Parts: sequence; C-alpha cells; structure tokens
Amino acid sequence: MATRRAFCAGITGLALHQLLPNGLTQASAASWVDSPVRWQAGDWPWWRGPYHNGIAEPGQKAPVKWSNEEGVKWKIPVPGRSHGSPIVVGDQVLVEVADADRRVQTLLCLNRTTGQQLWETVIHENGLDVKNNEKSTMASASAACDGERFFVNFLSGDAVYMTALDRSGKKLWQTKLSGYINHQGFGSSPLLYQDLVIGVSDNKGGGAVVAMNRTTGKIVWKKDRPAKPNYPSPVIFEVAGKPQLFLTGCDLVTSLDPATGNVNWEAAGATTECVTTTVTDGARIFTSGGYPKNHVSAVSADGTGKLVWENNSRTYVPSMLLHEGTLFAVLDAGVAICWDSETGKELWKGRLGGTFSSSLVLVDGWIYATNEEGQTFIYAASREKLEITAQNQLGDSVFSTPAICGGRLYNRIAMTENGTRQEYVVCVGT
Repeated sequence: MATRRAFCAGITGLALHQLLPNGLTQASAASWVDSPVRWQAGDWPWWRGPYHNGIAEPGQKAPVKWSNEEGVKWKIPVPGRSHGSPIVVGDQVLVEVADADRRVQTLLCLNRTTGQQLWETVIHENGLDVKNNEKSTMASASAACDGERFFVNFLSGDAVYMTALDRSGKKLWQTKLSGYINHQGFGSSPLLYQDLVIGVSDNKGGGAVVAMNRTTGKIVWKKDRPAKPNYPSPVIFEVAGKPQLFLTGCDLVTSLDPATGNVNWEAAGATTECVTTTVTDGARIFTSGGYPKNHVSAVSADGTGKLVWENNSRTYVPSMLLHEGTLFAVLDAGVAICWDSETGKELWKGRLGGTFSSSLVLVDGWIYATNEEGQTFIYAASREKLEITAQNQLGDSVFSTPAICGGRLYNRIAMTENGTRQEYVVCVGT
C-alpha cells in the first residue's frame, strides 16, 4: 500500500490534485516535503481523520448495517472510563485510557485485524483526582501519529503534558504545556505540522498553544492564551493562500502562523467555552459553542476576521462537517441540521433522537451520526432534505467519535453488564 506524506490539511504524493482539500495546490504543498508526516491510505491517523475535518479519503467505504450481534468483527474490553476517540495506523488501533482502579493514564494499542492487545504504556500515575463535568473523563483526547511516533495529551493533576512514544509503545519524551485550573475537563488532541507537534491547554488559569519538535520534545514556540475555560483541538487549514492554525473559544477566533506562533489575525466571533474543532469552506471558518451563549457562526478567514453570519443553535460538543458548500451539524439535543455555508440560510433540519456528544463523520457521501445511547444514524450529505437510510445500535453508551477507514468502523462503546459499566473498543465491518 502506497505511503502518503501528509501535513495537517493536505498531502503530497500520488493523485495530489484529487486528494488535497481546502484549495491546497501542488506548488504550495511542496515546501512541506522535507519533513513529512506519513500515513497510509486507509488510515485514520489523528482526531477527525486524515484531513482533520471528519471526512474519509475519497473511495473509502463503510459498513451500513450492524448491531450488538451482527457485523462486529471484534470487541475488546478496556479498563476505566474514557471518551477519547480511536486512531487507526497501519495494523494498530490506539486509544487513551484513564483507569481509576490502577490510578493510571495509559495509551493502549490493539491489533487492527484481531483486536488483540499489543501493548499498553503508562503515561501518568496518580493524577486522576480531578473533578470534571459528568460527561468528561481523564482520557478524552485522541492520539496522533506521524508514521514513526505516537503523541498524546493528558491532563494529569494540575498540568497538561504532551508525551511521545515510538510505535512499540516506548516513551521517548514528555513536555509540560502549562499548568491547568480545571473547570469541566480537558480533551484537546495533538496536531502535527512540519517538524512540530502542537498542543493547546486553554484553561481558567491561562493556558498556552505550544509547538514542540516532534523528535526531541523541545519547545520551538509558545503563545499564552486568555485565562478562560475552553476545550477545542487546534486545526490547520490552507485558507486565503496560506496555512493557518485556527483556534476558537475564549471569546475569540484566532489565526496563527503554525511555523512561528505569530498572530495572523484575531477577532470576536466565538463564545467563551467551545468544544468543537472548526471546519472551513475555503473562505470562512465555522465556530460553535455553548457557554455563555449558544451559537454557530461563520467568520471570514481572509485576514479581516469579519463575522459573516451567526445563529443561536446549540452545537456545543459535536464537531460539524463541511461538504460542497453545505455546513452539516447535529445539535446536542439530537436534531440534524444544515446551512448554506456562504449565507447561513437553513436548508433543512430534522430530528434524529437522543443526545449527542460524538462528532459527525462523512464517508463516500454518507454522514454517520452517533448519539450517546449508541445509535448511529446514516444519511446522505444532501442539501435537499434529511433522509435516514439506516439506524444501527451498538452498546448503550457512546461519547467517542468513530474512526471509519479501510471498510471498517472503529469506536469506543460501553455496555451495562450486571449493573456495571464496561467499556469496549469495537471493530465493525462487512
């Protein structure tokens, strides 16, 4: 299987013109080839998938029918209570674990084909005694992989740390991002760019955006953030002719130069507490938040930071999708909705049911939306109407977002067994 070279929003290699989203050109991609982040076709190597936007590679397929008894290729029990989404790289599936019984936070590696545990590495010990929101956990982020190393973020005690491991689970380095005054938890995932791995630790004590050398963990640049609680993962997209690192929340929409940390522009356009990772249509980025106000907004990414449109929808936790000029979302309260990305005009909305924390995933034109009760709704990414084509049940509690790649779906679920909550990592396939 051909190896692809990726940086955040784009890749270089075969069929580049077909695979690069967000307007990235072959010429603009060339400068990143010297320090490649490598992933293979059919991988889901970090939070929100290969393009950081919840969209699978072109040509990928996904299962459409399953249940607790049907379509499950493997189901492996995992300890503790965690909501971090899995990543899939090569023959490995990785999930973060917070195990209160052992008082550890770990990275757990499973075999992609069989589910067999390959290794588990303890990242932190005795740092779990932090009071969180009831829907938060001490392992709510996803790992990221650059082809050679895994990177994980954890809140442990009163600080947030980035840790690097090799592919066999050996710890290579660990760097403190900042102290952390907890409000409702922590769940920001690592972001890879050129030679860097970038972490964000927004919190009430004043966090930071920190870029570290991927090989050594040495801090290359660091930018302080407002002393406000906030939870999104950072993302880089090629917009307005250059790569921009976007952060939403803390009452701001912020664009940084990912190589230096310098501010490109910063503007109002988000509320204080956000969770979702932003998406772009190439001209605007889209923010959503839930405290102190509910909002979805479109902000121009041309350097002006102009607020283009806004509404008061509560899309607080599930990240949105952008597809062919259409912004798709699911409200926390279980209503699917879509807007024209340029104007904000509502195109349709309809009830799915349940409560949502999991983010939307798009595969081959189909949206997968999983609620907290373990139901996954599948419907077309259409501007015309909501038409649910499948509804599948797996487990009875799901907060994680599925990784869908290589014709299979991987997720973390929980089931109540003899009155006790037991978590599993599952693989669903045809």
